[in-house]
Amino acid sequence: MAKEKLDLKGLSEQDLKEKISAEELRLKKMTFGHAITPIENPMSIRAVRRDIARMHTELRKRQLGF
Repeated sequence: MAKEKLDLKGLSEQDLKEKISAEELRLKKMTFGHAITPIENPMSIRAVRRDIARMHTELRKRQLGF
């Protein structure tokens, strides 16, 4: 079960910011839901958190001009 790779280079800076905010909202809902009733795969929380970090890294790289 391979995880699909995020294609962040094809997104514009504005699209990347929107995707970050959407994923952060999804993460908040997941963690809140997990606190109430445990979700089936708690490792998905870690995966979403890492995807958000990857998006922040790509955004910062673009801001610095790399």
